[in-house]
Amino acid sequence: MDVIVEEHVNPEDLKKFEKSYRDQELRGKPSDKAMFDYAWCLVRSKYLQDMQKGVALLEELFRKTKDEVAKRDYLYYMSIAYTRIKEYDTALKYANAIRKIEPGNKQAVQLEEYIKKKMKKEGLMGIAIVGGAALALGGIVGLGLAALSKK
Repeated sequence: MDVIVEEHVNPEDLKKFEKSYRDQELRGKPSDKAMFDYAWCLVRSKYLQDMQKGVALLEELFRKTKDEVAKRDYLYYMSIAYTRIKEYDTALKYANAIRKIEPGNKQAVQLEEYIKKKMKKEGLMGIAIVGGAALALGGIVGLGLAALSKK
């Protein structure tokens, strides 16, 4: 799962798919394929703004399609996208939605496990950062009180 979630798009691919999408956009409405290809490239970008734009395109595709298989696929890619931008609750919601549709979907199970690991790891890091900040603040206050008591 690391490979899919951590993968970065080749900048040349991003340019190619963006051009295809924009060309179609100039002629009217881009095809679902052009929109998906561009969205998936954006999601794999290094830049948060690109990833967010990719998520918006995937969500639009999800809303407008009536094809249940496509909906499942869009849920999967949206879950990956939200994992990449560290919105784990939303990512988990989409992975769980796939599991409700297809309880035995191995990709969804693996993605859900991956997201939970990331949440746990980053949650512990968050606690360590807050704890470290509190300890540092306590030390500063303690030094200030010690300095005041010597006067």
